[in-house]
Amino acid sequence: MEPSKVVLFFFLLSSFQVLFVTCTKFEVGGKNGWEVPKSKNDQQMYNQWASDNRFKVDDTLHFNYTKDSVLVVTKDEYEKCHSAHPIFFSNNGVTVFTLDRPGLFYFISGVSGHCERGQKMIIKVLEPASPPQSADQNEQKNDAAVAMATISSATLMSCIMSFVGFLFF
Repeated sequence: MEPSKVVLFFFLLSSFQVLFVTCTKFEVGGKNGWEVPKSKNDQQMYNQWASDNRFKVDDTLHFNYTKDSVLVVTKDEYEKCHSAHPIFFSNNGVTVFTLDRPGLFYFISGVSGHCERGQKMIIKVLEPASPPQSADQNEQKNDAAVAMATISSATLMSCIMSFVGFLFF
């Protein structure tokens, strides 16, 4: 096999790992970014957006804004629209926040008056999907996992062999 084909083969093989990425990047506010809602009717727009999405641990929130800031605060500070000591603060115009645990996260703008006009949001990060199980259930689950790994391995090997066949023929 030519050296360039070997390199290409290993590059494609390693790129299969990309298929297993499980976190999602969310753009807060869409194309408009993190900004003060335009009207009183839009004061719940960020919470409405958050309720339309499902967030899990390791997802990231991307805030794009000008002359503003993003604060993560407590529930009480969220309700008051004020925080002297936020849990997290950023004002660099492009903030990336990783949801690192299940539960509620409270976001507000740090600019005076913006939070009161609706620039605030609550994000609920879901618990991991696997509840505690009995020993019998774990044994059945392990048997199913082995079967799935065998199927997945067979499928992966089939793809690899097809690609190798393509290289040689």
